[in-house]
Amino acid sequence: MAKVEHPLHALNAYLPVGSFDPVVHLINQYKVHLTVSKARKSVLGDYRHAGIGANHKISVNGNLNQYEFLLTLLHELAHLLCFEQFKNRVEAHGKEWKKIYSELLIQFVQMDVFPTDIQKSLKKTILNPAATANGETALLLVLRKYNTKINVGHTFVAHLAEGVLFESLQGRIFRRGKKRRIRIECIEVATGHVYSFSALTEVKVLPS
Repeated sequence: MAKVEHPLHALNAYLPVGSFDPVVHLINQYKVHLTVSKARKSVLGDYRHAGIGANHKISVNGNLNQYEFLLTLLHELAHLLCFEQFKNRVEAHGKEWKKIYSELLIQFVQMDVFPTDIQKSLKKTILNPAATANGETALLLVLRKYNTKINVGHTFVAHLAEGVLFESLQGRIFRRGKKRRIRIECIEVATGHVYSFSALTEVKVLPS
């Protein structure tokens, strides 16, 4: 997927108020080559450590809202800081990375750059960060409230009451079922087959 390089001043458009200066300080301090990527389905961000004579490389999806963009960037910066300290001697999302990411989150939470509801949801993440964004369903549901582009008549499966009908992006009709741990069972109306949906799946609500 194509990526677009941005001068550092352009980051203002992607970051919450009050976070630009500390972010730029980290980028300059560790000589990060930062790119803003077009939307990628599989990842929100990516980190590649510095090779000989090269800079650390971080990419973050540019379609994220400002709070999710910042958290994704901090997630990747934590990988960089972990590599600086431990190279490849530790697990990618092991206790060392978790500690570093937690410390970064605390630093930015104390700056008051996040709204109250995000700060509250971040408490669990600070105690035990998940390896991927998909492991932070509760936090992502709060973050996605701040998306500037919202499809009218659409919502997340997690926000539907049990029994409500909805249409998937593929045009198939389902009835929302019970939650099973993280995922949600939904019954396809045409076939009666049960499918497992992510709580973050965006769907179109239909009249019951």
